[in-house]
Amino acid sequence: MHAILEQLEARRQAARLGGGQGRIDAQHARGKLTARERIEMLLDHHSFEEFHMFVQHRCVDFGMDQGEKIPGDGVVTGWGTINGRVVYVFAKDFTVFGGSLSETHAAKINKIQDMALKNRAPIIGLFDAGGARIQEGVAALGGYGEVFQRNVLASGVIPQISVIMGPCAGGDVYSPAMTDFIFMVRDTSYMFVTGPDVVKTVTNETVTAEELGGASVHTTKSSIADRAYDNDVEALLQMRRLIDFLPESNTDEVPEWPSFDDPERVDLSLDTLIPDNPNKPYDVKELILKMVDEGDFFEIQGAHARNIVTGFARIEGRTVGIVANQPMVLAGVLDADASRKGARFVRFCDCFNIPIVTLVDVPGFLPGTAQEYGGLIKHGAKLLFAYAEATVPKVTIITRKAFGGAYDVMASKHLRGDVNLAWPTAQIAVMGAKGAVEIIFRADMKDPAKIAERTKEYEDRFLSPFVAAERGYIDEVIMPHSTRRRVARILAMLRHKQLENPWKKHDNIPL
Repeated sequence: MHAILEQLEARRQAARLGGGQGRIDAQHARGKLTARERIEMLLDHHSFEEFHMFVQHRCVDFGMDQGEKIPGDGVVTGWGTINGRVVYVFAKDFTVFGGSLSETHAAKINKIQDMALKNRAPIIGLFDAGGARIQEGVAALGGYGEVFQRNVLASGVIPQISVIMGPCAGGDVYSPAMTDFIFMVRDTSYMFVTGPDVVKTVTNETVTAEELGGASVHTTKSSIADRAYDNDVEALLQMRRLIDFLPESNTDEVPEWPSFDDPERVDLSLDTLIPDNPNKPYDVKELILKMVDEGDFFEIQGAHARNIVTGFARIEGRTVGIVANQPMVLAGVLDADASRKGARFVRFCDCFNIPIVTLVDVPGFLPGTAQEYGGLIKHGAKLLFAYAEATVPKVTIITRKAFGGAYDVMASKHLRGDVNLAWPTAQIAVMGAKGAVEIIFRADMKDPAKIAERTKEYEDRFLSPFVAAERGYIDEVIMPHSTRRRVARILAMLRHKQLENPWKKHDNIPL
């Protein structure tokens, strides 16, 4: 018996070494942790339970049957806990065949995906791999297809998170692309369908891996990644923080953590947040941080489409999704990028029963040929569609401007907003006073005194929250300092809201 136990331990030690100490040292030299070190950092201490530690590839082509067979076959899979809540995880092991995907490698991931879906718990994938294992040909491609199919079936049922911690190329990029969130590590991770060598051959462009698909590209230009971090440790610790905001599945309640922030707290500084000059910007993040519990806000896609802010926070210990126009960037207008960013976030919140708090200060949609040629109409419709479809509690606060169609789009009462509030500084109208007067009183354009009088008349009548309040489109005009207290009470009131859309196989959102 003792000899058998020693043999088991020896096999485990060999499997834990992956591609060997030399390759582990090379991984560390690149500033990266190994797959097992990453899992240990991500999960609660000693909570990881591994599956299929001894699995090996079955390929016999191109001398693979004569070559080295390493236990685990390039991916570590299993489950554990984050702050006591179950999560499933797989981590590509770059020290074993470069983390490339084989038939058996894919089967290990498939098992974890199936278990996560069956047991209704989040799944986190840690990517550091060179794509498909070329020697396996179509078997590897079939393995990718099996992973992709499960990504689709799990979408909207359990949270799926991808962390890119090294190369992620070819077929490997499509699984993360179908998950809910993608995070990257600066300088050591990159994502692209075809690498720099192929790009050079096909298009004659000379580009580095970082320029083609690094974290700076995907967090700012392409919007593929939601956030980037400086190193593996920071990325993994932030994933622990994110998981704390998310329910385990679409049938679970949002997490509720102890809060030491009084829901009745008022912040008098908010009464002076809005500048007297309606064209002067302010930072909406100041309002967010003063409204939510302990100023804790996990921003999503903070570096992309910065004219809209999205992210998770808590009020009375329960998760809420925040969507806010940002006057500091492009005056907070909605453009194609901001509309897509907001729509994706709203739909995620609706999938997982996370209430949405919307802070509105929007002068309209961005005009211009670039936007129109780029499909602004359809992209703007995505945000409208997402809000209109959402059945979760929706609380809206108009802090300043709510002009034109953008007023409707930003969770208005007409899109089934549950409670719509306004600050006294709110301006709700078809457009700003100057543009409106120039259209309505075109005949008076040559008389500056009349134009000034008409502008003042328009501002007094329409650039306030009270016309909308008179029609019931605004439920209450509140003092800014009471925003946290009012939102907390409303969310408590809406806690058991039930609303169902008409039955359908699925919707046809304007993609």
